[in-house]
Amino acid sequence: MKSCKIELNLSVILTCMWILYVILTVLLLILTLLPKIQHSHWVFRVPEFGKIQLTFFILFTLILGFLIDAPKTLWYYQGLLLVIFVHHGVTLIKYTPLYPVKKHSQQHQSSEKLHFISANVYQFNKEYDRFIQLIRKYKPEMFLTMESNGDWENALRVLEKDYPYQHKVTLENTYGMHFYSKIKIEDSQTHYFVADDIPSIEAHLKTKDGFSFVFFGVHPPPPSPTEEETSKERDGDLLSTAKRVIEIKKPVIVVGDFNNVAWSKSSILFRKTSHLIDPRIGHSFVSTFHAKYRLLRFPIDLMFHSEDIFIKDLKTLENFGSDHLPVYCEFFIDHENEEQEERIDYATQEEKVEAEEMIEEGKKEDGERDAVVTEG
Repeated sequence: MKSCKIELNLSVILTCMWILYVILTVLLLILTLLPKIQHSHWVFRVPEFGKIQLTFFILFTLILGFLIDAPKTLWYYQGLLLVIFVHHGVTLIKYTPLYPVKKHSQQHQSSEKLHFISANVYQFNKEYDRFIQLIRKYKPEMFLTMESNGDWENALRVLEKDYPYQHKVTLENTYGMHFYSKIKIEDSQTHYFVADDIPSIEAHLKTKDGFSFVFFGVHPPPPSPTEEETSKERDGDLLSTAKRVIEIKKPVIVVGDFNNVAWSKSSILFRKTSHLIDPRIGHSFVSTFHAKYRLLRFPIDLMFHSEDIFIKDLKTLENFGSDHLPVYCEFFIDHENEEQEERIDYATQEEKVEAEEMIEEGKKEDGERDAVVTEG
């Protein structure tokens, strides 16, 4: 009687494991297929963010399949899981050190090493001193803040003596943006590419050793159930930035909270139409959001650069109370070194037309945002 109960309990456990296995397999397949549907609604775009986590869940489910006694159909499921694991892995491996990318050394004709910090400070984060101490610790030549409102602007005034050049766009709608620099800003402007409450900063700088470059700060709205229903404004804003970048004949850095991942179609289209390089390729994911949950952290604070800018270091720094980790970058400029040109992908004529269409769709989209956003 006792052995019958054990066998019955074991049978129930195996049945539950089989049901869990099938549910996970179907769910993982759906989350893999949704981004393939070229629709701008957040339901189709958000699963792109979790590709890293999705790949680990696929691996977990594959292992689970080997531990259960299941029907012969199990191997069809296992084969399907293996295919989608390889599908995700082929994309993700490009953003690891396993993907070969040539390293470049600094030459005598290049600029001195430069550093910047990019941080979405989270508008309702009141731990101003922690961020100020972060800046004082790493001493970057420039830094960009996003979601910085009037309170943040006032708190950061203590840094203005060290950073005498600034460009401020103070908003209370979680899209404020401030740029501070030790390097002289020769010219700067605020762009509102697709909406009059979504700014981007374009700053032209010149170093003491005579190297000019352009720093772009961006922060388009995300597609999500709590913010924008579609990705149209985000994609339109980013591709408008790419269109502007291609007009500039100086070294360019574009950085910020893209609310996008590097492997999404719109990010790749941005990279191709702007003729910029993604420094994460061959390096690492540099995941930033959410700062408090390591296992649910996505790489949505991105950076792209032109071929005459060379990245020495790109990493996240310690949390200062925001929901995003800050991004730290060390780079130099070299006009003579042409070795990075091979890393540039160019958009086809069809892709250029698609980019123009996405820009127009972004301008037409009417994002419903409050001028003043309060916490809660």
